[in-house]
Amino acid sequence: VPLEPVAPLQLSENRWHRKAITNVDQDSPELVDRKIKALLNKSKMEKFDSISDQIIAWANRSEQEKDGRTLIQVIRLVFEKATDEATWSEMYARLCRKMMEQISPKVQDDGIKNSEGKPIAGGQLFRKYLLNRCQEDFERGWAIEDQAAKAASASKEEEEIALYSEEYYAAQKAKRQGLGLIKFIGELFKLQMLTERIMHECVKKLLGNVENPEEEEIESLCKLLTTVGQMLETAKARAHMHVYFDRMKELTKSPNVNSRMQFML
Repeated sequence: VPLEPVAPLQLSENRWHRKAITNVDQDSPELVDRKIKALLNKSKMEKFDSISDQIIAWANRSEQEKDGRTLIQVIRLVFEKATDEATWSEMYARLCRKMMEQISPKVQDDGIKNSEGKPIAGGQLFRKYLLNRCQEDFERGWAIEDQAAKAASASKEEEEIALYSEEYYAAQKAKRQGLGLIKFIGELFKLQMLTERIMHECVKKLLGNVENPEEEEIESLCKLLTTVGQMLETAKARAHMHVYFDRMKELTKSPNVNSRMQFML
């Protein structure tokens, strides 16, 4: 049976058009966002050298700036990706190490000076920005994760509503990223990007509430010690480690710590 001819599709006037990037300002934050996110989405171990070189080239656009804003933006995007994809935290830590080693010495921030009153630049500036980002994200994490605790403690009647609320999903995302951040910080320490002192500060913060700890704090503590515990067990830090393990032993006996968390400890 012969088929009847089919009329060709008519293109509507309001059809979807692919966004053209030719008219976008080549120095705009929007373009940097788009390009770096695209590169990070492609980044896997087998493509590491090629992708990391391209990311560093974008970060080096800060050579033309006096405030390092493009470099700061690139670090932010790497952090967001690393904390959201904890499985790849080791690779993202390697990326940060390579950026610190290869960032242009011409990249500087006139607002950050060294002891001689000169702007710090290159790898030293990158490390300064990195430390700032670690501290900001670590401190911000606990404020956001309070929402997760509130959502988790919803009553039985509210449980189903809470489960599908925007606040619940935002809190779950914050918890995932908080745990991802801890693992990422540990990987940065293993590559000597962060100091032992910073690691001890993180552990102390996570063990600061022995009386009534949050699940996220215990989970983060276990993840951090699994990642870097062996490196922290030095003769110099032995006294600190004894205090940590004594506190963890207290937690295993606490009525405020559920069986899953006790088993994790």
